[in-house]
Amino acid sequence: MSSPRPQNSPAPEVVCVGESMVLVTPIDSRLADAETAVLSHAGAEANVAAGLVAAGHRAAWASRLGNDPLGDRLRAELERRRVHLWVERDADAPTGVMFKDPGIESSDVYYYRRSSAASAMAPGFLSAEHLAGVRIVHTTGITPALSPTCLDMVDQLFADARMAGAAVSFDVNDRRPLWSRDLAATTLARLADAADITFVGRDEAERIWGTATPDEIRAFLPNCALLVVKDGDVGATAFVHGADAVFVPAPHVEVVEPVGAGDAFASGFLAATLEERAIDERLAAGHAAAARVLVTHADMPPID
Repeated sequence: MSSPRPQNSPAPEVVCVGESMVLVTPIDSRLADAETAVLSHAGAEANVAAGLVAAGHRAAWASRLGNDPLGDRLRAELERRRVHLWVERDADAPTGVMFKDPGIESSDVYYYRRSSAASAMAPGFLSAEHLAGVRIVHTTGITPALSPTCLDMVDQLFADARMAGAAVSFDVNDRRPLWSRDLAATTLARLADAADITFVGRDEAERIWGTATPDEIRAFLPNCALLVVKDGDVGATAFVHGADAVFVPAPHVEVVEPVGAGDAFASGFLAATLEERAIDERLAAGHAAAARVLVTHADMPPID
């Protein structure tokens, strides 16, 4: 990709790499019966970037978008949120789309992202030169699931981030519709164990690896320098090499919708990490950021 930032401009503190899609959500109806719907944004890595900016930090989102109106819409929304954009536009591949089918207990989602512009990301999309001055590079387990070239890109991204002196942050974020359980289990374990900071839900770890408790997850991922295990409304536990595990309970929240809360947690935790706060304060900041999203239907924090 060409130089992602103007010469002499300060580097973002965090670069978040992954796909964003337009989210279509029906109004007051299930998808099959809906006559009207709203368009919004969906994308874990861009959600984290927006959360970091809302917390007062410089963050960039790096990806590819189709050269289409949906790509224009996503770009405008992230610019409105003051996220730096390191984006290529593709004249031949579309911007991805996601449909939400709201239910009483939970929502189903349907992805239309195969052969999207973002799925064409490949090794070299971001180089160590592009990442000079960046403190953290963040991605998720969604990105390597998009295509074989995206998986290769993520592997190279880990190496290039470290060559540039940046820490690697990885949110497991398993998406069952995107790839087989066996491939997901092995790939996500390898990347999670290799990252400097890893976020994983206790329930998703049990689903893909059979690890039922935070201690079992830590034993399964022994090499990650800072492992954060999230357990919904129970709380979150952080494991740091050479220190005792730290648990901070989740605050009570009247949940409107859980989608986006994990991304918000990561943004709050990473913001507190940039501020070099203590581990318990980082976990508390993650919970606070997640709470702001849990009480809305939006995936991103409100703009003040």
